[in-house]
Amino acid sequence: MFTPERLVLARKRRRMTLAALSRESGVSSQSLTAYENGRKVPTPETLSLIAAALRFPDGFLAGPLPVDLQQDAVSFRAPSKMGAAERDSSLAAGALATEINRWVEERFKLPRPDVPTYPHLPAEQAAEQLRARWGLGEAPAPNMVRLLEAHGVRVFSLPRDCLNVDAFATTHPGTPFVFLNTRKSGERGRFDAAHELGHLVLHCEHRIPGGRETENEANDFASAFLMPRAGILAQQLNDASVERILSAKRKWGVSAMALTYRLHRLSLLSDWRYTQTAKHLTRMGYRTAEPDSTMIRESSQLLAKVFDALRTQGLSPTDVADHLNMPLDDLNEYIFGLVPVGLDGAGQRTTAARPDLQLVSNT
Repeated sequence: MFTPERLVLARKRRRMTLAALSRESGVSSQSLTAYENGRKVPTPETLSLIAAALRFPDGFLAGPLPVDLQQDAVSFRAPSKMGAAERDSSLAAGALATEINRWVEERFKLPRPDVPTYPHLPAEQAAEQLRARWGLGEAPAPNMVRLLEAHGVRVFSLPRDCLNVDAFATTHPGTPFVFLNTRKSGERGRFDAAHELGHLVLHCEHRIPGGRETENEANDFASAFLMPRAGILAQQLNDASVERILSAKRKWGVSAMALTYRLHRLSLLSDWRYTQTAKHLTRMGYRTAEPDSTMIRESSQLLAKVFDALRTQGLSPTDVADHLNMPLDDLNEYIFGLVPVGLDGAGQRTTAARPDLQLVSNT
């Protein structure tokens, strides 16, 4: 058996042209084109050569029709600045993560999606509405990955070769997905998660995500969701000094620049004070990083619970990878590196708090 679309998916995931795959596999480009177009079916021997060159098990190329994520249904930050190979590889990574999710959903009852859409509301109001619906009040948002997962969003990490992509979100089919870059600081990872939540809430099926306007809206949503107006005003941060901002940012779990921007938007910093503060923070290294950060990068507690439950059923991560026809290293790329950290005993267990989630086995 052979599924042409899975050959295309694997090749794009590995960022290989037909010519490159031909060189690696020893199969002619003409034959590869015919296989991808469904005009020819490779022999078992040829299939093995192709799969080996793509670093996938043979069975991967014989699996069911894969998900076809389209660029106009994904919230890439700056798609015009992405090369075709990077874009296609990231979309393929998203498609593979949906296969992991499908496999898990066949065995466990996961939280149902509870992400309302407010396409006609301003970003600030939409964030306030969602915080009220989720019972967050005006306090700092809890662990964002845990929060998203508790409300039915499937959260996966982006593979290392896709880390030039900040993050992206999509819905398929009716299930919201968020894919996060794991290279950033904990504070910036939280903002990315809130930003992608903004896309899910504001830019649903009624609007195609993309462009500067929607990115600005998602940023405004993330800012308001993580730093609610009433909560920030209650802290009396009018004309806050740099030292006060660095102290307050820890309470809200955001970057120093994000809090400074929020204070300016709420008219708590004048234009002049905002400019001077931003310059000062830039000199201190806060423009692109959080030099004093002690925040642990948020990970998927739902996936950790799933793999722990699978272990009790006698299924190791290697078994899961075999079921998915995916290399174990690839699987680990999508699940926040949970396999060596907390599931195979090859190191210390994570100390992150576990979510209040119910997993009910369907087997």
